Amino acid sequence: MNILITGGTGLVGRHLIPRLLELKHKVTVVTRNPEKARQRFSDRVTYWKGLAGQTHLNEIDAVINLAGEPIADKRWTEAQKQRLCTSRWNMTQQLVDLINASDTPPEVFISGSAIGYYGDLGEVVVNEEEPPHNEFTHKLCARWEQIACGAQSDKTRICLLRTGAVLARHGGMLAKLLPIFRLGVGGPIGDGRQYLAWIHIDDMVNAILWLLDNDLRGPFNMVSPYPVRNEQFAHALGHALHRPAILRAPATVVRLMMGESSVLVLGGQRALPKRLEAAGFAFRWHDLEEALQDLVG
Repeated sequence: MNILITGGTGLVGRHLIPRLLELKHKVTVVTRNPEKARQRFSDRVTYWKGLAGQTHLNEIDAVINLAGEPIADKRWTEAQKQRLCTSRWNMTQQLVDLINASDTPPEVFISGSAIGYYGDLGEVVVNEEEPPHNEFTHKLCARWEQIACGAQSDKTRICLLRTGAVLARHGGMLAKLLPIFRLGVGGPIGDGRQYLAWIHIDDMVNAILWLLDNDLRGPFNMVSPYPVRNEQFAHALGHALHRPAILRAPATVVRLMMGESSVLVLGGQRALPKRLEAAGFAFRWHDLEEALQDLVG
């Protein structure tokens, strides 16, 4: 297949593209900095500097849209909230417009989203049909998905990646936590009872490949079948690193430091991958302790 990817130098893209190349797919990466991307992928892929000048995607078989400003890196000022939205919405709209302008459009459009779509639902078990709690992360993801669905047709199917916390050896959530936990000063956040829906990077990549190869459509929770509470995660990470993990970060301090974005760590979703499992996808990494041993042990 000839596959177009946005966000190819992000955490998921960095792991996905080598797998696509191993499978003999042709990959085109849309990037603001082709030279930086070329340092990672060399000339094994084709590079587009943005989408300006493109009028259609007739030669593209599949589009994987992973672009978006990192959601947890900065406080959510009104300006930052707007950046988070426009970085996702604008790129997705450009892709939808190009798909709709194509005489032979891509067969599949796989577009990013997040389990933040559901908002903070506490103890509720969350599958893809669960009504959301109306807060900022829901509004961001709901509009993102709505735009992506504008490319739906009898020629193009849409898959939406409602992604949880992606665990990888380098980058993502673990990159922020490892220095703290390696010093032995990590631990639960707040009361530690909030759920963390996680997924090993290998399962994330394999699930995207599964969606590429199977006639599926709609939203998919990209999470392990076994979400854990924050205190369980802290204990498992400390155990993998042979370090104590008992120093709790008080909720009041977290709110003071992070502001509104503290909901990302003080709230959570008890999300399950109902539709992936129903479609026959087999997860490799079910147990969090085993996943962390693989990644950091």
